[in-house]
Amino acid sequence: MANLKEVRNRIASTQSTQQITKAMKVVSATKLRKAQNAITQMRPYADKLNGILINLAEAAKDEQALQGYFEHREVKNVLLIVNSSDRGLCGGFNSNITKELKVLLGEKYRNTNVELMFLGKKAYEYFKRSDLNMNTEYMKAFLDLNSDEVFGICEVVIQDFLAGKYDEVRVVYNKFKNAATQIVTAEKLLPVELEAFETKEAEGTKYASDFSFEPSKTELLFTIIPRAVKTQLYRTMLDSQASEHGSRMVAMDKATDNAGDLIFKLKLQYNQARQAAITTEILEIVGGAAALEA
Repeated sequence: MANLKEVRNRIASTQSTQQITKAMKVVSATKLRKAQNAITQMRPYADKLNGILINLAEAAKDEQALQGYFEHREVKNVLLIVNSSDRGLCGGFNSNITKELKVLLGEKYRNTNVELMFLGKKAYEYFKRSDLNMNTEYMKAFLDLNSDEVFGICEVVIQDFLAGKYDEVRVVYNKFKNAATQIVTAEKLLPVELEAFETKEAEGTKYASDFSFEPSKTELLFTIIPRAVKTQLYRTMLDSQASEHGSRMVAMDKATDNAGDLIFKLKLQYNQARQAAITTEILEIVGGAAALEA
C-alpha cells in the first residue's frame, strides 16, 4: 500500500485538476450560450433569404447565365471544407470529423482528386503527414469568427467552382443538435441544390408567388445565389462552433465527476493506510511494554 505522503500528493493534484476541469466547464457553457445566440440571431435572416431564393427557383433554373451555379459535372475534382477546433479536450468532436473524412476519402471519393481546406487546425494535425492536397490558408478562421471573413473565403471557393477548378464542394462539420449531441454532416455547398435551402422553417411557410421585383429577377439572383451559399457556409461554421463548446462542456463535466470519484477512492485509501499505520504503532507500543515487563 502506498505511503501516506504519496496518497496525500495524489489527492492534492487530483483536486487541482478537478478545479481546472470545473472552470473549463463553466467557460464552455458561457461560450455555448453565445454561440447558440449567434445561430438564433442569424436564423431569421437565413430563412428569409432562403424563402426569396425558393420563390425565384424557376427563374434561377431558366436563366442561362446562372447555370454555372447549378451545373452538375462529372465529379473529378472535389473540395472538402473541414470544420474542426483549434484546441482539444472536447471529447469526440474532432475524432468524429476525421473518421467521416476517412470514410469519404476511402469510399465516396476514392478515385477522385480531393483537396482539403482546413478551417481549424486539429483535423489538419491528423492529416498533415499524409500526401493529400491540403489548403491551410484559412486555418485560423475560427479564432475570430465573423461573417465578413467567412463570406470572403466562400467567394474564393465560388469563383474556383465557376472556373471549373472543382466539380463539387462539400463542408464536413458537426451539426449542433444539443450540448450532448452533435451530428457529423458532409453537406453539399456547390453545385447549388435549391432543395437544400428549404429549411424546416421554410417548409411550414407559404411564400407568395406574385412579388414584384426591382431590379429584375435575374439581377437579384446574381446577388442572392452567392449570398445564400455564403450564408450556408457561415451557418455550418456557427453550428461547428456551438458543437465544439457543447462537446467540451460535456467532456469537462464528465472529467470533473471522474476526478471526484478518484478523490473519494484516494481518501478511502488514505484513511485505510492511516489506520494501518496507527494499528502498527499501537502493536509496537504494546509489544515494547510487554518486553519491559518481562
